[in-house]
Amino acid sequence: METLPTTVPSKSERRARSSKFSQSSSKPSVIMAFFSCVAWLYVAGRLWQDSENRVVLNNILNKSYHQKPKVLTVDDKLMVLGCKDLERRIVETEMELTLAKSQGYLKNQKSSSSSGKKLLAVIGVYTGFGSYLRRNTFRGSWMPQGDALRKLEERGIVIRFVIGRSPNRGDSLDRKIDEENQARKDFLILENHEEAQEELPKKVKFFFSAAVQNWDAQFYIKVDDNIDLDLEGLIGLLESRRGQDAAYIGCMKSGEVVAEEGGQWYEPEWWKFGDEKSYFRHAAGSLLILSKNLAQYVNINSGSLKTYAFDDTSIGSWMIGVQATYIDDNRLCCSSIRQDKVCSVA
Repeated sequence: METLPTTVPSKSERRARSSKFSQSSSKPSVIMAFFSCVAWLYVAGRLWQDSENRVVLNNILNKSYHQKPKVLTVDDKLMVLGCKDLERRIVETEMELTLAKSQGYLKNQKSSSSSGKKLLAVIGVYTGFGSYLRRNTFRGSWMPQGDALRKLEERGIVIRFVIGRSPNRGDSLDRKIDEENQARKDFLILENHEEAQEELPKKVKFFFSAAVQNWDAQFYIKVDDNIDLDLEGLIGLLESRRGQDAAYIGCMKSGEVVAEEGGQWYEPEWWKFGDEKSYFRHAAGSLLILSKNLAQYVNINSGSLKTYAFDDTSIGSWMIGVQATYIDDNRLCCSSIRQDKVCSVA
């Protein structure tokens, strides 16, 4: 039986086949290596670009931070300092300072007396921009002027017309008052008060504060501009009360609180006065007197004292909360028909 012939490849043939196989298998490896290099270069480029961007943004933020002022609240400052109880200590210190002031430890007090002697009284006469003729009437009757006014101050009595500033600061109303004051020198101008009918309850706070800060007196008196005074009679009344602390003196009254809007003497906060709607005891606003320590109390606490629709009831509400001595003196009831009264309606 015949067999098929077999052929054995030679060494050269085997070497050629191996070379061909090697070449065919190395092509994918080269391609993969190429793409790996490209991917590595892309990732490295992005990382470098992100790093550069972060540097640029950081520089911009640092520049903006240093150029723009940072607003820090009190809480921020306390947090930075680490003083959790600092605010509490500040409040306690302010309370202690207020207590010290209320006991008479007030600095920078000015006195109009050249000898430094304490005055008996400062009398503030309420006036307005349209009351020029009435002021001249007072100057020609019970209120001294010129040298007589200065001599009265040597006796311990200061009298000033009390007025605020125009809502339009520096206008003709303000200029006329300044000119009149320059000529007469008998005004107490309340620079921080706006002269308006609805602001009258606040005016009394500004008056007592300014009077205490400018003159050291035993008594401080508020008088309406429609009241004539028996000046010597008033001085005699004050002399009899000299040295009396916590004195709240006037024609004491009470009365119904008007709750109907639009009515005369309407009180917008009528609901605070109870079911009977009656005012507490207070001195009539036409003429009332506070001793030095009570006027100091108004000065120290003026920022937090509540005002009502009228100045006399506002003062009465302040006196309820302190150890004031109420002195009801009928001689200060200006509308009465008593013969020995020291004031009357002009």
